[in-house]
Amino acid sequence: MNKLIIVLSFLPLALFAQVPKGFTPVKDTAAFKQKMETQSKLVNSIESDFTQEKYLSVMSENIISKGHFCFKKINMLRWEYNDPYKYIIAINKDKMFIKDNGKVSKYDINSNKMFKSINEMMMNTVQGNLLNNKDYKAKYFESDKQYLLELSPLQKGAKDFLKVIQLYIDKSDYSVVKVKMIEPGDDYTSIEFTNRKNNQPVDDEKFIIK
Repeated sequence: MNKLIIVLSFLPLALFAQVPKGFTPVKDTAAFKQKMETQSKLVNSIESDFTQEKYLSVMSENIISKGHFCFKKINMLRWEYNDPYKYIIAINKDKMFIKDNGKVSKYDINSNKMFKSINEMMMNTVQGNLLNNKDYKAKYFESDKQYLLELSPLQKGAKDFLKVIQLYIDKSDYSVVKVKMIEPGDDYTSIEFTNRKNNQPVDDEKFIIK
């Protein structure tokens, strides 16, 4: 379970509250939200490689992990870590599978508040559906090539472990290319997606771990 929390630390983390250099506020946020929602509805599946960087103030070096990511509507998702360790997390509707060192564990998402929260955050982040989430205050920024959506939690419980979530969105297709989060103590997790492919056939078996 400790490894799961580290691996999924991008969910309840926060980002730098300061806006990165090169970004300015979006003038027409309503138009951006409408376009983002429209584009997300067109995506039925995603496959992508990813690189995850975890910064912990108590460690001398950042933890770098790499793997492959799959998403398929409705409510199917797979994170497969290949380097430096083998670790798989798969969500298939109301079930979560975790494979660690060859051992597979299966959980009922709806019976566990933590897993249910993880599932909702993962799905919404992947599809960029956090725009209208009333649990977060949103700020919108843009550069020449990207939008930056900055989400600050409003619920007291979330504020204890999450300062900000930042989604970097490619202007060309409105896909999420990077997620970065920072905790109140400034530890953070950053996940960058590369080699993304949308709407390619994805076998349902990918979301069942045996």
